[in-house]
Amino acid sequence: QVQLAESGGGSVQAGGTMRLSCVASTIISNMAWFRQNPGKKREAVAAMRLRNGWTIYADSVEGRFTMSQDDTKDTVYLTMNSLTPEDTAVYYCAGNLGVYTAHQMLDDREYDYWGQGTQVTVSS
Repeated sequence: QVQLAESGGGSVQAGGTMRLSCVASTIISNMAWFRQNPGKKREAVAAMRLRNGWTIYADSVEGRFTMSQDDTKDTVYLTMNSLTPEDTAVYYCAGNLGVYTAHQMLDDREYDYWGQGTQVTVSS
Protein backbone atom coordinates (compact mmCIF):
# COMPACT_ATOMS: atom_id res chain seq x y z
CA GLN A 1 0.00 0.00 0.00
CA VAL A 2 1.40 3.36 -1.07
CA GLN A 3 1.20 6.10 1.52
CA LEU A 4 1.39 9.80 0.75
CA ALA A 5 2.02 12.56 3.28
CA GLU A 6 1.59 16.26 2.58
CA SER A 7 3.08 19.12 4.53
CA GLY A 8 3.53 22.85 4.21
CA GLY A 9 0.02 24.28 4.37
CA GLY A 10 -0.98 27.28 6.42
CA SER A 11 -2.12 30.85 6.06
CA VAL A 12 -0.72 33.55 3.82
CA GLN A 13 -1.80 36.93 2.55
CA ALA A 14 -2.88 37.50 -1.03
CA GLY A 15 0.10 37.88 -3.32
CA GLY A 16 2.23 35.67 -1.14
CA THR A 17 4.00 32.39 -1.76
CA MET A 18 3.67 28.96 -0.20
CA ARG A 19 5.27 25.60 -0.90
CA LEU A 20 3.65 22.24 -0.27
CA SER A 21 5.51 18.94 -0.10
CA CYS A 22 4.34 15.38 -0.59
CA VAL A 23 6.39 12.30 0.22
CA ALA A 24 5.49 8.87 -1.14
CA SER A 25 6.37 5.72 0.79
CA THR A 26 7.66 4.15 -2.43
CA ILE A 27 8.43 5.11 -6.00
CA ILE A 28 5.28 5.47 -8.11
CA SER A 29 4.58 6.53 -11.67
CA ASN A 30 2.63 9.77 -11.37
CA MET A 31 1.84 12.27 -8.66
CA ALA A 32 -0.60 15.13 -8.68
CA TRP A 33 -2.07 17.90 -6.61
CA PHE A 34 -5.79 18.46 -6.23
CA ARG A 35 -7.72 20.90 -4.08
CA GLN A 36 -11.20 21.03 -2.64
CA ASN A 37 -13.45 23.36 -0.73
CA PRO A 38 -16.47 22.22 1.32
CA GLY A 39 -19.44 21.46 -0.86
CA LYS A 40 -17.43 21.76 -4.06
CA LYS A 41 -15.99 19.25 -6.46
CA ARG A 42 -12.34 18.33 -6.11
CA GLU A 43 -10.30 20.34 -8.62
CA ALA A 44 -7.09 19.37 -10.36
CA VAL A 45 -4.11 21.66 -9.81
CA ALA A 46 -1.09 19.96 -11.39
CA ALA A 47 0.23 16.52 -12.23
CA MET A 48 3.63 15.07 -13.04
CA ARG A 49 5.04 11.97 -14.65
CA LEU A 50 7.90 11.26 -12.27
CA ARG A 51 10.08 9.33 -14.71
CA ASN A 52 10.75 12.34 -16.90
CA GLY A 53 9.30 15.26 -14.97
CA TRP A 54 6.63 16.07 -17.59
CA THR A 55 4.07 18.29 -15.87
CA ILE A 56 0.60 19.61 -16.69
CA TYR A 57 -1.24 22.42 -14.94
CA ALA A 58 -4.84 23.47 -14.60
CA ASP A 59 -5.61 26.71 -16.40
CA SER A 60 -6.47 28.39 -13.09
CA VAL A 61 -2.89 28.02 -11.80
CA GLU A 62 -0.81 28.01 -15.01
CA GLY A 63 2.03 30.51 -14.68
CA ARG A 64 1.60 30.89 -10.91
CA PHE A 65 2.15 27.38 -9.55
CA THR A 66 5.12 25.12 -10.20
CA MET A 67 5.24 21.39 -9.51
CA SER A 68 8.69 19.87 -9.06
CA GLN A 69 10.34 16.74 -7.71
CA ASP A 70 13.52 15.91 -5.87
CA ASP A 71 16.28 13.63 -7.12
CA THR A 72 14.95 10.62 -5.23
CA LYS A 73 11.67 10.91 -7.19
CA ASP A 74 9.61 10.07 -4.12
CA THR A 75 8.92 13.67 -3.14
CA VAL A 76 7.09 16.34 -5.09
CA TYR A 77 6.58 19.98 -4.34
CA LEU A 78 4.00 22.56 -5.28
CA THR A 79 5.31 26.09 -5.19
CA MET A 80 2.43 28.52 -5.27
CA ASN A 81 3.10 32.15 -6.18
CA SER A 82 0.79 35.15 -6.47
CA LEU A 83 -1.77 33.47 -4.28
CA THR A 84 -5.32 34.79 -4.23
CA PRO A 85 -8.22 34.08 -1.86
CA GLU A 86 -9.64 31.85 -4.60
CA ASP A 87 -6.71 29.48 -4.01
CA THR A 88 -7.96 28.77 -0.49
CA ALA A 89 -8.72 25.05 -0.19
CA VAL A 90 -7.59 21.76 1.25
CA TYR A 91 -4.80 20.55 -1.01
CA TYR A 92 -4.38 16.84 -1.58
CA CYS A 93 -1.47 14.90 -2.98
CA ALA A 94 -2.38 11.90 -5.15
CA GLY A 95 -0.49 9.11 -6.87
CA ASN A 96 -0.96 6.25 -9.25
CA LEU A 97 0.87 3.63 -11.23
CA GLY A 98 0.83 3.23 -14.98
CA VAL A 99 0.61 5.33 -18.10
CA TYR A 100 -2.08 7.97 -18.53
CA THR A 101 -2.94 10.60 -21.11
CA ALA A 102 -2.60 14.27 -20.32
CA HIS A 103 -6.36 14.53 -19.79
CA GLN A 104 -6.35 11.55 -17.45
CA MET A 105 -3.48 13.00 -15.43
CA LEU A 106 -5.83 15.77 -14.25
CA ASP A 107 -8.75 13.43 -13.49
CA ASP A 108 -9.00 12.52 -9.81
CA ARG A 109 -10.75 9.25 -10.72
CA GLU A 110 -7.45 7.97 -12.11
CA TYR A 111 -5.63 8.19 -8.78
CA ASP A 112 -5.50 5.33 -6.32
CA TYR A 113 -3.45 6.82 -3.50
CA TRP A 114 -4.23 9.97 -1.54
CA GLY A 115 -2.68 11.97 1.23
CA GLN A 116 -4.61 13.32 4.17
CA GLY A 117 -4.74 16.87 2.81
CA THR A 118 -3.32 20.15 4.03
CA GLN A 119 -5.24 23.40 4.45
CA VAL A 120 -4.13 26.47 2.52
CA THR A 121 -5.81 29.73 3.46
CA VAL A 122 -5.18 32.95 1.54
CA SER A 123 -6.48 36.13 3.09
CA SER A 124 -7.20 39.35 1.21
